[in-house]
Amino acid sequence: MLKVLLIAGALWLGMRLVGGLTTVVLRCTNPLRKRCRSGKTLCLTFDDGMDPRYTPKLLDLLAEQEIHASFFLLASTAAQHPELLRRIQKEGHTIGLHSLNHQNQILQLPHSLWMDFRKSMQILTDLEAKPAYYRPPWGHATLLGLWLCRRYRLKQVLWTVIVGDWAKDASVDGLCRKLRSQVHGTAVICLHDGRGTGEAPLKTIGALERMIPYWKEEGYVFETISEFLEEHTD
Repeated sequence: MLKVLLIAGALWLGMRLVGGLTTVVLRCTNPLRKRCRSGKTLCLTFDDGMDPRYTPKLLDLLAEQEIHASFFLLASTAAQHPELLRRIQKEGHTIGLHSLNHQNQILQLPHSLWMDFRKSMQILTDLEAKPAYYRPPWGHATLLGLWLCRRYRLKQVLWTVIVGDWAKDASVDGLCRKLRSQVHGTAVICLHDGRGTGEAPLKTIGALERMIPYWKEEGYVFETISEFLEEHTD
């Protein structure tokens, strides 16, 4: 029995070490960095949604500013709020997958991760959504996760700017300062419209209410991740 436990523990540890290494390699080879070296194009991307408390407010702001963004959705929330999914699609935003329930790939067993993709894609297909992009929760990836992306024809997309807007202690002023300091030229910005603590998504929206007019004055243009990747194909 002890031998079995030791073997199981070694396999568990090995899988996580390989997942950690895969994540490091994925981030170090992030192709978005090369594409974001120059220019003034911004891709606003939103993870962890949809949330009926925050996503409609965000969509209202984007519509008012005539901006199309990219939403990396949790398939479970899409199943719960199909009307929000339809609105996102109708208003011209790009849909991406962000897993079923925001589980970390490195901590998932292979069968669990396989079912995560399978259930997620089935839900979105049933809702007539056809995502072409995938962002792993926390940006953590495994070899199996990379293979499943290829199997489901999903292009994995990370980010070049992330400001911790999900945190309980985030503030509108603080987020604006971080965005001003980190955005210099073209960027793929990772923000959140769900799952934040202390109503964090409201602070994200508040920051964007200030930053979008500022970016426009600075000459920035906005694209969805699909527009950006098609335009900047190597």
